[in-house]
Amino acid sequence: MNEQYSAMRSNVSMLGKLLGDTIKEALGENILERVETIRKLSKSSRAGNDAHRQELLTTLQNLSNDELLPVARAFSQFLNLTNVAEQFQTISHTSEGANHPELLKKTFDRLKQQPDLNEAAIRDAIESLSLELVLTAHPTEITRRTLIHKLVEVNTCLKQLDHNDISDYERNQIMRRLRQLVAQAWHTDEIRKHRPSPVDEAKWGFAVVENSLWEGVPHFLRELNEQVEETFGYSLPVDFVPVRFTSWMGGDRDGNPNVTAPITRHVMQLSRWKAADLFLRDIGVLVSELSMSECSEQVRELCGDPEALEPYRVILKRLRTQLFTTQTYLEHRLKGERLPRPADLLVSNDQLWEPLYACYQSLQACGMGIIANGHLLDTLRRVKCFGVPLVRIDIRQESTRHTDAIAEVTRYLGLGDYESWSEADKQAFLIRELNSKRPLLPRQWEPSDDTREVLETCRVAAEAPQGSIAAYVISMAKKPSDVLAVHLLLKEAGITFAMPVAPLFETLDDLNNANDVMNQLLSIDWYRGFIQGKQMVMIGYSDSAKDAGVMAASWAQYHAQDALIKTCEKAGIALTLFHGRGGTIGRGGAPAHAALLSQPPGSLKGGLRVTEQGEMIRFKYGLPEVTIASLSLYTGAILEANLLPPPEPKKEWRDIMDKLSADSCEMYRGYVRENPDFVPYFRSATPEQELGKLPLGSRPAKRRPTGGVESLRAIPWIFAWTQNRLMLPAWLGAGAALQKAMDAGDRDQLETMCRDWPFFSTRLGMLEMVFSKADLWLAEYYDHRLVDKALWPLGKQLRDQLEADINAVLTIANDAHLMADQPWIAESIALRNVYTDPLNVLQAELLHRSREQESQGGEPDPRVEQALMVTIAGVAAGMRNTG
Repeated sequence: MNEQYSAMRSNVSMLGKLLGDTIKEALGENILERVETIRKLSKSSRAGNDAHRQELLTTLQNLSNDELLPVARAFSQFLNLTNVAEQFQTISHTSEGANHPELLKKTFDRLKQQPDLNEAAIRDAIESLSLELVLTAHPTEITRRTLIHKLVEVNTCLKQLDHNDISDYERNQIMRRLRQLVAQAWHTDEIRKHRPSPVDEAKWGFAVVENSLWEGVPHFLRELNEQVEETFGYSLPVDFVPVRFTSWMGGDRDGNPNVTAPITRHVMQLSRWKAADLFLRDIGVLVSELSMSECSEQVRELCGDPEALEPYRVILKRLRTQLFTTQTYLEHRLKGERLPRPADLLVSNDQLWEPLYACYQSLQACGMGIIANGHLLDTLRRVKCFGVPLVRIDIRQESTRHTDAIAEVTRYLGLGDYESWSEADKQAFLIRELNSKRPLLPRQWEPSDDTREVLETCRVAAEAPQGSIAAYVISMAKKPSDVLAVHLLLKEAGITFAMPVAPLFETLDDLNNANDVMNQLLSIDWYRGFIQGKQMVMIGYSDSAKDAGVMAASWAQYHAQDALIKTCEKAGIALTLFHGRGGTIGRGGAPAHAALLSQPPGSLKGGLRVTEQGEMIRFKYGLPEVTIASLSLYTGAILEANLLPPPEPKKEWRDIMDKLSADSCEMYRGYVRENPDFVPYFRSATPEQELGKLPLGSRPAKRRPTGGVESLRAIPWIFAWTQNRLMLPAWLGAGAALQKAMDAGDRDQLETMCRDWPFFSTRLGMLEMVFSKADLWLAEYYDHRLVDKALWPLGKQLRDQLEADINAVLTIANDAHLMADQPWIAESIALRNVYTDPLNVLQAELLHRSREQESQGGEPDPRVEQALMVTIAGVAAGMRNTG
């Protein structure tokens, strides 16, 4: 570990020196000296030198408006480069970290050694693996694509330097390239000037597929197959591809008026166009490689020419023409042109799979397995993983939009106001209409704009080729009628198949009622017949934590999953739980392995479906090697959770969790909802209002533009508290509830739960990670610089509570200090703090200047505004998981 860490420090130091040289060249010796002075003061301040801490504050407060931006950019860029060095370290050939592909081998060996497991059970678990990763458009990725591309190139250079046998000439060439890249990054604006559109977000998602996943997924599958062969002595079938990708980009319209039916249609066409483009490249390589003449009868027939000398090439060239025709057709559609649909248009994966698989089988049969298992096998696996749609799309809409649409129909038809009916009457009406052969929607009717949009979206879903839309997700689902309403609207749109419709339960009350809702639905004959034994349910992590605090939310999530698993098992329904996690602890984020093993037993039987959002997509899938590591980590965790499930919690553990949940929720809501000083304090102590100026994503920060904190989305809520380092949503209420339980004599029981119950130990581990990133002196500095003195006592109360909570968690975990069992993470945070601290102090100063100017009715200074945006981006880079 120490050797790895020193290798990372050495890369960080080298990149820092290159950045220093660039700054000196661009802005002169004086600015570089100023940056260096601040860095040294920050390092000394972190080491406990109070005089230097005071000097750091004074230096940053006294920067001129012209110095603000260069200083902010220097520390922000340095943190970007540190992230690259850390990401590289996880895949370096010298690394023995958890992300090494050998992880799969270790998992298989561990499973093989279990006395209670036979190889047949392990084989079944491997062959029923299912991992679906849903890339969301949640706006926490601050870094521009342009800059991300340069940072990927920096990683490539580090990889080239990571060998002892390169010549001096090669090393000099690589170093020259690194200097160029660091200079390019410095001279590039790191903040977007305009908010991205939903189509821009979708293109960003496609870029992740093209630059990383396209290569990473087949390599991971190769690794998986090799480890299965080595450990268990058999090969996985060629069509065994347990990984799928879905996207919310262009489909998630919950609270985002910019995502419309035409946008969703456009994004789906664009996705198909990109798939054709990527497969054209693959087929081009295969045309050049598969020049063999010997083939099977099937390939000879498929080729259609008994005299053909190179039958594989004939088949592949035909496929290439088909892909080209498809791409050209989609190009015209994307421009809004209507033209006849070509006869050989690619609409299903079988059209790609069958000719390629015939070639594969033929090469195997003719003794050319070594060739078959090369690029052709990778392409076949891409067909199974990505296929014609490239990434499938989820549609997400808020439940009341469907209610409003149906109410508008019933009022027009003179049937009454659906919205005001009882739940029983709503269900009776919906089931009657679902069973009816006649259409419900009147022909000559002109609906309102909102209702037209809901109906149009359902038409897009009905017209899309089956399989290109993965699910219709209903946010804020509360009642069985919310699910039935969507099925009726889809039926009215003319859908010809049973599309998965997933209710999303996301507030504390909704999670607590989730099992009752599903029980009612499963007792409806029409519904049971229609879903054909399969049900998807989405569990919301973000809004439940915002509603009730992390401790109460996580227990409600566990409880809901546990009840749903048992209900569906009893009813003979295959349940897929869809986890709506964010990157942060406050939104359900945790290291993947720990998070999955802390779920209720049986929760991964139907596979794992989970959201990946914002900057976490880049950190987990931004490079092919990192993709392999992330997929290996997920695979190992799913297998362990299914084969070695965590214990069912004892009754006394459940009782304690019920009490912890109630106590923590009471404290959390006491502050957030009931303390009249809380909202003014939040608004002044964090950059919440200034965050709205950052062109992060296409979605507004609030569900209702005029609403208060309650209407604020979970992401900006957490993002704001991350910036001032109080991290409040990720801990408030949890530690206090634990202390109360210890005071009541439950300390021994809590220690047992920490040792024997993965759910509970993971909660404590997540709290420790939050506490490691929180910072009392910085949070206090924000208060003193930005908050009205009358509100200082509230800030002090919260900081005292945080300190008490840290002690409570360390006591139960029996740790001397935070992250004692995760030294790598503790070191990583310590390394960043030296660069994040100046950005935090500078941010508080900039907020002070900006707000002062505003209060005097003056125009904001663009230098201050730009520097403020850069500090927000920089702190986000330093904290890594921001929303």
